[in-house]
Amino acid sequence: MKSINEAHNEAGEQVLNQEEIDSRIIYRTVKKMLDKFFSAIALIVLSPLFLIVSLLIKHEDHGPVFYVQQRIGRNGKIFNMYKFRSMVINADQNIDKLEKQNEVDGAMFKMRDDPRVTHVGRVIRKYSIDELPQLLNVLQGNMALVGPRPPLEREVKEYTKYDMQRLMVTPGCTGLWQVTERNSVGFHEMVNLDISYIQQSGLLFDFSILFKTIWVMIKPNDAY
Repeated sequence: MKSINEAHNEAGEQVLNQEEIDSRIIYRTVKKMLDKFFSAIALIVLSPLFLIVSLLIKHEDHGPVFYVQQRIGRNGKIFNMYKFRSMVINADQNIDKLEKQNEVDGAMFKMRDDPRVTHVGRVIRKYSIDELPQLLNVLQGNMALVGPRPPLEREVKEYTKYDMQRLMVTPGCTGLWQVTERNSVGFHEMVNLDISYIQQSGLLFDFSILFKTIWVMIKPNDAY
């Protein structure tokens, strides 16, 4: 499929055209249909794994199995994103105490030895199993299988005009960043990869990222 025409601003940064992105109706329609089909199949096939993970999480601290968090989607739309809970119950209340230990520059928080992560959480995070409930988000239509990761509202408040381009498309469960550099690069590099994905986006590119994602889940690439 035809890629988005490339343009740059005075700073040499890539600039995407929202109208051109929105005009790719056939790609977006086919992508959405395939996303819903494959996510439904995956939920059925993975249901035994969902049961096992749920029992392990519940057994560890008797807390809720799922973690629901508000994220920012396409064009700034707020939605509830689902994950298996990998942290202690009051994790969000303690993040301010850990801000100085953030290991990623820019509008994103990452900490390799985050004390809020549970024992079960470390395992399911390593193999990206904690992300699997987002297949429900794909069925609901507020996420795609492939696309930029949906940010938090507090992160978006720190975005530059260049960073905001990540929100021009539907966010994804996986993407170019996850199957390449992942946690080995900073926020700005992640944004560059997301914008590069949007510029090159197409069904074949999406399928290649999905296949690489399966391999990354089997052989993790520095996930935490």
